[in-house]
Amino acid sequence: MVFKRLLGSLGVGGPTVDTVLAPGAARPGGALTGQVHLEGGDADFDIEHITLELVARVEAEHDEGESEGVVAFERFTVGGGFRLGAGARHSVPFTVTLPWETPVTELYGQGLGVVLGVRTELAVAGAKDKGDLDRLDVAPLPAQEAVLEALGQLGFGFKSADLEYGRISGTGQQLPFYQEIELTPAPRYAHQVNEIEVTFLAHPGGVEVVLEADRRGGLLSGGQDALTSFTVGHHDSRDWNTEVDGWIRRLVEHRAPHGAHGHGDPYAGHGHGGHHGHGDHHEDHHRSGPGMGTVVAAGAAGLAVGVVGGMVAAEVVDEVGDFFEGDEDDEGDEG
Repeated sequence: MVFKRLLGSLGVGGPTVDTVLAPGAARPGGALTGQVHLEGGDADFDIEHITLELVARVEAEHDEGESEGVVAFERFTVGGGFRLGAGARHSVPFTVTLPWETPVTELYGQGLGVVLGVRTELAVAGAKDKGDLDRLDVAPLPAQEAVLEALGQLGFGFKSADLEYGRISGTGQQLPFYQEIELTPAPRYAHQVNEIEVTFLAHPGGVEVVLEADRRGGLLSGGQDALTSFTVGHHDSRDWNTEVDGWIRRLVEHRAPHGAHGHGDPYAGHGHGGHHGHGDHHEDHHRSGPGMGTVVAAGAAGLAVGVVGGMVAAEVVDEVGDFFEGDEDDEGDEG
């Protein structure tokens, strides 16, 4: 999806910019390639710099409720320092490296409902204009895909995915927000938990997998959240179904994991501490989703991803429209 726009701050007769990303999904920590196409206006213009900005739709919870805004999380200068003649055309190829924690927007080609964009900023004659905005698709790393596939094979179903503003305490998180993938429980755990949330924090050495369980309460006690974390290598070869099932069992039973790759209880109770965006809203939020019976399998084996009654696909369309068409109105929401 490409939107070619007149650079408004330069007025009628100014240059136009059109950024085209290479086809296919990028990956966290991987290369993003494309070209910035410029077309000159009615006069010559000095192009001072061309900057690409990665932006995301992010939710934030606060005392007044929940809000959503656009957050810029990386910038790259890819060109500049040349004169663009009147009516002339000029293309600037680029290759940049995505942050390792860039959220995943799709699994097996199926959208997760998370919307990212690449915004192009052109600085001309002392004026700056964000002249082009393109959708960014990101596929999971092999280790992320292996964990999600194992969860699907174990009977967990995709519920939703979003980006939450805040940080998970005790982790190596770098971005000002994190991605949560919410799953309905496998039948064997349905009597113990309402849902499982997965967050991936990738880095050059591997992927930290943060798991949270919204555990059901008993007759005399309320529900309780449990959180734990495991680190895996980018190219680990494991019996992923057995490995991930062990993680879930330890999480549900709230026992600390064994071995050097686990962290365990230091993250428990994060909903009221460093893991922002949950807090006292946890119970209502977790229990608002559908059960396993409403999850429809789509695509390949495992999660692959289940689309809940068509709602996720509809939300993606709405969010993309708001993200691109309403971008100008969200400038003040960037952080």
